Amino acid sequence: MRTAQIARKTNETDIQLSLNLDGRGESSIESGVGFLDHMLTLLSRHGRMDLELTCRGDTYVDDHHTVEDIGIALGQAFAQALGDKRGVKRYASLCLPMDEALILCAVDLSGRGGYYEDLDIPTEKIGTFDTQLVYEFMEAFAVNAKLTLHIRKLAGRNSHHIAEGAFKALGRVLREAVSIEEQFKNEIPSTKGML
Repeated sequence: MRTAQIARKTNETDIQLSLNLDGRGESSIESGVGFLDHMLTLLSRHGRMDLELTCRGDTYVDDHHTVEDIGIALGQAFAQALGDKRGVKRYASLCLPMDEALILCAVDLSGRGGYYEDLDIPTEKIGTFDTQLVYEFMEAFAVNAKLTLHIRKLAGRNSHHIAEGAFKALGRVLREAVSIEEQFKNEIPSTKGML
C-alpha cells in the first residue's frame, strides 16, 4: 500500500494528515474551512484516495494560511506515498464537464513541481470562501507533490461549478497517473532512470 502520514505545525496551522493512494475514496476532513472540506472530499472520492485530515488554523485572520498549508501537507504526503514512482503511468489528462463548466486537467508526475492554469473564476467569493485560494491550494499541492499540473477552464459561468470541476478533474487524473501499469511495474517511466 502506498501511504503517508504528515504532521505539520507552524504558528499559523497545525495539520495532521493521512493518505492512502490505493484506497476506496473514503475521507474524514475537518479543515475549519467548509468549502475546502467539500472540495477535498471530492478530490478523495474521485481520486480513490483515502484521506484523513484535521487542521487547526488561524481562520480568524482568514482562510489563506489554512488552505495553502493543507496544499503543502497534501503535496508532501502524495510525494512520500508515491516513493520512486516505479510502474506508474505518470501522465494523465481529462476534460471534465460539471454542468455548464468544462475543465481540462493534465498531470505529469515529473519530479518537478509546477502549476500552470487558466481558471478564470467569475466571482471573488463562493459563500465565504475566497476563490483566489483555489490557485493557492493547487500551486502549493503541485510544487510539494513534485508534479506538473495544468488546469484550464474551457467553459463555465458558475464559480462553484468551476472550482468543483477542477477538484474532481484533479482527483481523476491523479488516480490514472498513479495507477500501476502491470507490464512496466518494475520500471521508472523515464529515460533518466528517476523521476
